[in-house]
Amino acid sequence: MRWIDLLRMSSGNLKRRKLRTFLTILGVVIGTASIVVMISLGLGMQQSMYQQIERSGGMTAITVTGQEAGNSMYYFSDGSEQGEATKYVTDDTIKELQELEHVKSATPSLTMSSILLSGKYYGYIQLVGLTPDELERQNMKLVEGSRMPEENAANLDLVIGNFVPMDFYEKGSGRGYWETQELPDIDFMKDPMFLVLDQSAYFDSQQSSGGSAFGGDDGSGNTQVKAPKKYVVHASGMLDGGLETYNSGSYNVYCDVWTLKSMLQKEYRGKAIPGQPTTQTGKPYKFFAYTNAMVQADDIDNVEGLSAAIQDMGYRVSTNAEYLQSAQKEFAMVEAVLGGIGAVSLFVAAIGIANTMMMSIYERTKEIGVIKVLGCSLRNIKQMFLLEAAFIGFIGGVLGNLLSFLLSFGINVVTGHGSAMGLDSNISYIPVWLVMASMGFAVLVGMVAGYFPALRAMKLSPLAAIRNE
Repeated sequence: MRWIDLLRMSSGNLKRRKLRTFLTILGVVIGTASIVVMISLGLGMQQSMYQQIERSGGMTAITVTGQEAGNSMYYFSDGSEQGEATKYVTDDTIKELQELEHVKSATPSLTMSSILLSGKYYGYIQLVGLTPDELERQNMKLVEGSRMPEENAANLDLVIGNFVPMDFYEKGSGRGYWETQELPDIDFMKDPMFLVLDQSAYFDSQQSSGGSAFGGDDGSGNTQVKAPKKYVVHASGMLDGGLETYNSGSYNVYCDVWTLKSMLQKEYRGKAIPGQPTTQTGKPYKFFAYTNAMVQADDIDNVEGLSAAIQDMGYRVSTNAEYLQSAQKEFAMVEAVLGGIGAVSLFVAAIGIANTMMMSIYERTKEIGVIKVLGCSLRNIKQMFLLEAAFIGFIGGVLGNLLSFLLSFGINVVTGHGSAMGLDSNISYIPVWLVMASMGFAVLVGMVAGYFPALRAMKLSPLAAIRNE
């Protein structure tokens, strides 16, 4: 029997029993959609992670950390740092790193806590100084009208993270977002702002003059302390996103590292800069120590070897590749669990297909006997029933994927395309390979479910089948 005849007979039989075929296909549709949507949730989180890595320099980025320098407010670590630091990251370090084989670029990074003043508000900020090239490499998504800080500008340009407004407080009362659930009345792109580098001197001066920064007079009659210098600063940009959109730079305020370094050296001329290494007598060293060095390898294949070489130089290293490998294992487990939950629905659908095929055999017993007597081979009979099961799986797979796209779109709209859960991308992501894999799996499940009914049809006795009423 020709394949075209088998296809015609198989499709014709499914059309004769429309309601039963529809219900069987419906089970496959639900099962396929369940698997695709469940896995798409894991893929959406993974996609967001990839975007975060791209904003942190990409897969070829290596963060080199020396002995402690700078006074950051926050410290985040995923446990991927390797080695113990025995040296400081200085200008000489940057030059050494740039001369290493397979290094595309090496730039300094300085992180320190500071105070930002605007009107009746003051805020604690984590100031991160980077070079212009490294700032561009961070791929930060800025609000409209923003620009990156200028290099060696007269006044410090700032790029403010979208979570930074939550760390501002009202002078006098000391109340902020966490007490009032209201953000400060500050237009960061337009309102004048002042940066205080010497935090200790600022709060000492506030306490001695009545403690206005903290809200209250201690009545101790302390001697008036000279207020530290306030630098006029300007926000050249802000990170896009509201309080529900988290990314790696949400809590940071970025600036040009060279301008920041120059300001610190002028502010503390002849004195030790907070966070900078000092001698046993408290005097500053002649060199300037950075918090990190941001290194870019020329190829992802050279990241591991380059990291080992830098570690041997006496520094700690961490790479996005290490973080990615760890995260991929976790996401693989999540996707397997979610896919397994969805597969239960498809397993139930497989039982429905097997039941439909068995019922079809009982109803077509005489027909099977007639075509056997007419000379149809057992192989053709088996192929005919397997084709019917495959048709059910194929149609269910197509409709199931269409339903998956609709559900995925609805999920992304409801969650604000991931922003409601702090993701930078859609929470549900369906790639082409997932569509093709789910289609193939649905057809395979259909054929497996129809295999044993097809064997039963092959074993029917022609004479007994013809006599069957």
